[in-house]
Amino acid sequence: MIERLNNVDVERPIVENSLKIEKSRCIFRDAIFFDLEHYIYKKPICIGVFGCCFYDYKNEVLKVTQYMIENKKDTKLILRLAKEYFENMIKENKKYIVTFSGNNDFTVINYLFEKYNMEFNNIEDYFISVDLQKQYEKEIHKSIGLKALEKEFGITREDKVISGSNLAKTFSKIIKDSEYINRMPEVKKEKILLYNEQDIVSLFNIYTKWNNVFIGNK
Repeated sequence: MIERLNNVDVERPIVENSLKIEKSRCIFRDAIFFDLEHYIYKKPICIGVFGCCFYDYKNEVLKVTQYMIENKKDTKLILRLAKEYFENMIKENKKYIVTFSGNNDFTVINYLFEKYNMEFNNIEDYFISVDLQKQYEKEIHKSIGLKALEKEFGITREDKVISGSNLAKTFSKIIKDSEYINRMPEVKKEKILLYNEQDIVSLFNIYTKWNNVFIGNK
């Protein structure tokens, strides 16, 4: 399994610009920002990449944690590490989990937690969910994808977007062939990890700059 810990520099967020939750309370200090890459065939098979971050207010960086599967044996290990990560965040008094279309990721990880008896069967029992896609639909009254929303915020990715189907094919090969990861170019592994990291960094940037873009559109 690949573990990647990274600090990502971000602008110091301004409370007035951030999306307000719970009677105008800004919650980025109490939140984690979460995204999965996964493989589903009729039912969830595995987590390909677990990605999560939180804002370190003192150092003005996002603390990013990622776990990427390298073979079938890693399926349970990633789940155990994900559970430990969530438990540590609870100890750190993180109360919210920010996603984009998070129900899909929750369905996958909750299913796998239950399948492997991880005793952490429903993330939303532990964190209050803030789904930016649902928030957009509520305020702007139309649907949108994450990449389109990034454009509205002027967010430019470092690399090309990877399609979900291509990611699923990669994770399928990893699950079926224990040596596949050794044949995979390092640059491809880095692209997958960077893609996931940019997803969760975008969640933070969109959340903390929400009113810059949408305050006049409500």
